[in-house]
Amino acid sequence: MNNHSTTPARPYVVLATCCLSLLLVTMDVTIVNVALPAIRQDLGASVSGLQWSIDGYTVVVACFLMFAGSMGDRLGRRRVFQVGLATFSAGSLLCSLAPSTGALVACRVLQALGGAMLNPVAMSIIVNTFTDPRERARAIGVWGAVFGVSMAIGPVIGGVLTEHVGWRSIFWINVPIGLAAIALAARFVPESRAARPRRIDPVGQLLIVIALASLTSGVIDGRHMGWSSPFIVLAFTVSTAAIASLVVYEGRRAEPLLDLRFFKSLPFAGATLTAVIAFASFSGFLFLNSLYLQESRGLSPAAAGLCTLPIAVALMVCSPLSGRLVGAGHVRFALVVAGTAIATAALLLVGLRQDTPLAQLVVAYAIFGIGLGMVNAPITNTAVSGMPRSQAGVAAATASTSRQVGASLGVAIAGTLAGGGIRVAHSATFAASTHPVFWLTVGYGAAIVVLGVLSTGARARASALRVAPLLDDPRRENEPAGAMRIAEPAVAE
Repeated sequence: MNNHSTTPARPYVVLATCCLSLLLVTMDVTIVNVALPAIRQDLGASVSGLQWSIDGYTVVVACFLMFAGSMGDRLGRRRVFQVGLATFSAGSLLCSLAPSTGALVACRVLQALGGAMLNPVAMSIIVNTFTDPRERARAIGVWGAVFGVSMAIGPVIGGVLTEHVGWRSIFWINVPIGLAAIALAARFVPESRAARPRRIDPVGQLLIVIALASLTSGVIDGRHMGWSSPFIVLAFTVSTAAIASLVVYEGRRAEPLLDLRFFKSLPFAGATLTAVIAFASFSGFLFLNSLYLQESRGLSPAAAGLCTLPIAVALMVCSPLSGRLVGAGHVRFALVVAGTAIATAALLLVGLRQDTPLAQLVVAYAIFGIGLGMVNAPITNTAVSGMPRSQAGVAAATASTSRQVGASLGVAIAGTLAGGGIRVAHSATFAASTHPVFWLTVGYGAAIVVLGVLSTGARARASALRVAPLLDDPRRENEPAGAMRIAEPAVAE
């Protein structure tokens, strides 16, 4: 592999710069949740408007992560990284000025276009900066810890800002951080690109956008428009057709946006599906609890944010612990603990009432944080180490895309299942309306346990061994979905 780069003199400054971008993008997924009641009151947003204020961001990020990773490998990782930071910062500033729900969603889309350029390109920069396997593993561990912490501190910071400054301030905070990251990247991050980047795949990219956007729209709008209404039927039909077309089209391309043969590896496929499920559970959990704490229980934004602090603490403790477990080869154990914790936390909330003891909520949040903290390292390890290092941007984007798809669907499903109660959030009806969502979250946790067992056994290892030669043999470079070097095998038990 030729990266067209020199080793930076201060690699950990490069790592810190990349982690700043991760902080921006990941925190923004969660920081908006605690401000939803204030946004609804100020802009008169409907339930679907609140959902789109979250999913307008996550859907766009999910759609363009793969494309952004390819662009970083082709045009230069530092260049795309800086463009992403600038776009994200500009979008954040515009979000703070939005006069209506529609304008806010549109500005969130612009913000997301910048955000899509950051995580996969930043991970690619890290992979190509830390060439020693042990140093790279340590750097990815730091990255994973920052990811977990930023996911959890968003509601805490958002709550304090919303209460004392106003909901628009949750977007102001991104601008100075983004500008600082741009300056650090210009000074310390060397330019690099892949020796043989993949060809641009506009058809595949368009199919991904159509599939995810139409699916999310159908789920969000189905409740109030009617599941049998022509628009909703059309949305689901278009999504199904786009997914089917994507599978057929990508399977025939010499250089697809996503090489579908990777999914023949059970560990990789399991990690991807686990990411979708885990982050669907987290986004739905956070979406409903933010509204419940403020609009049903009457807590202030700052108090509501602080109630989620146990999630942050559990994530900070469990993320590095999970990384060590994965490094020692205990992927299955980490996944089983993660799924069990998520299911247990949801079980504590399936009977949620308007006057549920606060202590019970705090315990549930802490247990849920344990689950999310334990699940992240196995996902990252399998997705990054099992993909071609020469295509590091696309490799990192795979895991990130799965998370964002899950986050999008989680909010859409949770809001739809509890939609009637959300519209009357000040009554006891709201708490009862969340019960189906938390029962579904119990199922999410159980599914993670099952996937953890199935994707780490002897059959899974055998499938990974069968797939690796198809991608590792340089003589196959001109065959369909051209062969590429695999960085290192995924860790599995």
